[in-house]
Amino acid sequence: MSFGKRIALLACCVSLVFTSPLILAGQGTWTVVVAGLDNPRGLAFGPEGALYIAQAGSGGDGLCGPGPEGTRCYGDSGTISRYDLRKGSLTDVVTGLPSLATEDGHMFAIGPNDLSFQGRGNLFFTIGFGGDPNAREDLFGPDGAKLAHLGRATPNGAWKLLENLGQFEADANPTGDEIDSNPYGILALAGKQIVADAGANALVQVRSNGISALATFPNRMVDAPPFLGLPPGTQIPMDAVPTSVAVGPDGDYYVGQLTGFPFPVGAANVYRVPQKGGTPVVFASGFTHIVDLTFGPDGSLYVLEIAKNGLLAAFDTNDWTGALIRIAPNGTQTELVPGVLTAPGGVAVGSDGALYVTNNSIYSDAGEVLKIQP
Repeated sequence: MSFGKRIALLACCVSLVFTSPLILAGQGTWTVVVAGLDNPRGLAFGPEGALYIAQAGSGGDGLCGPGPEGTRCYGDSGTISRYDLRKGSLTDVVTGLPSLATEDGHMFAIGPNDLSFQGRGNLFFTIGFGGDPNAREDLFGPDGAKLAHLGRATPNGAWKLLENLGQFEADANPTGDEIDSNPYGILALAGKQIVADAGANALVQVRSNGISALATFPNRMVDAPPFLGLPPGTQIPMDAVPTSVAVGPDGDYYVGQLTGFPFPVGAANVYRVPQKGGTPVVFASGFTHIVDLTFGPDGSLYVLEIAKNGLLAAFDTNDWTGALIRIAPNGTQTELVPGVLTAPGGVAVGSDGALYVTNNSIYSDAGEVLKIQP
C-alpha cells in the first residue's frame, strides 16, 4: 500500500482524540512459535524477513543493587535472537549484552529492551537501567557504565555501545524533574534513532551530531489510592513513563505510556509528537500500562498492555493478564485474543499479516513469542 493511501486511511482519525472508548472483544487464532526465552521484550523484522527478539536476559553473578522490583544483579546474559519463520528455527545472533535481573528468580530483567533496523547492517537496540544514571557504577562497578545506552549490532553479531543516554539525562534533564533513565522503545530511521526513555519521561533523538529531546511528558495529577490514607479527593502526581514509539502513516511519532505510581487503570495514553519535535498531543486514551505499539499496513495501530487490570493487581494478586488492542483507522478499538496474554512485552506485524507478540516477558526461561492471526 502506498504511503499516500495509508495517510488517507488514517485521515479520519489522526486529528481526533478518543476518550474512554468502548473496546470490543475480537476473535483470532494464536499459537506459540518460540518458547524458553529469558525476559523477552521488543520485536522487529529484519530486512531479510526474519523476526528478531530482544531478550533482556537473566542478570548474572555480578554485583547486586536495589531496583524497582527488588534486589537485582548484573550479568552479560542479554541476547538478541533471530527466528526464521520459514524454517521455524531460533538462533542467538547477538550475545553478551548487559542485563540486570532480580536476585530471586531472575525476573523483571532490564537489558536489551527493544530493537529496530535501519538497513541490513544497522540493528540498533536500547540497554535500559531504571534509576539515577549517576549511580550506575556505584551500584554495579565498571559494568554499570554499560547500562542506559544506545547500541548497534552488525550482521556478524559484533556489537558496540554508542550514545550514553543515561549521561544525557544526567546532564540535560529535559523535564527538570528527578534524574532517572531507562531507555526503552526505539525507532531507527535514516540518519537518526528515536528513543522513548521511560525513566526520563522524554522522547529523545540521536544523530551523529548529538542527542536532543524531541518531547517531554510531564507528570499528571491523579486521585490518590485509598490505601495511602489521604483525605478523599486528594490528588498526587503520576509519572508518564513513555515506553514505546512508532512512526505513523502521517510521519509523526506515536508514543505509548506505561504510567507510574499509583498505576491507575485506564490512565495510559497514546500521544502524537510532531516529527520535528514539540508538545505531545493525546491521540487515544483509556489504556492501562502500554508497553509497546506498532502500525499495521492498513493504518491500524496495535497497542500492547502489559497488565490490563493494573500493576497494583499484578503485584498484589499476580494478575498479569495483558491485552492487545487494535485501533482501526475509523477509531474503533478491538481487543484481540482476550485472556490469552500474560505480561506481554513487544509486538510486531509480519508481512504475512499476522501479529507477533512476546509473552511472559518478565520471566526467565518461560518467555514466548506468540503468532496471532486476527
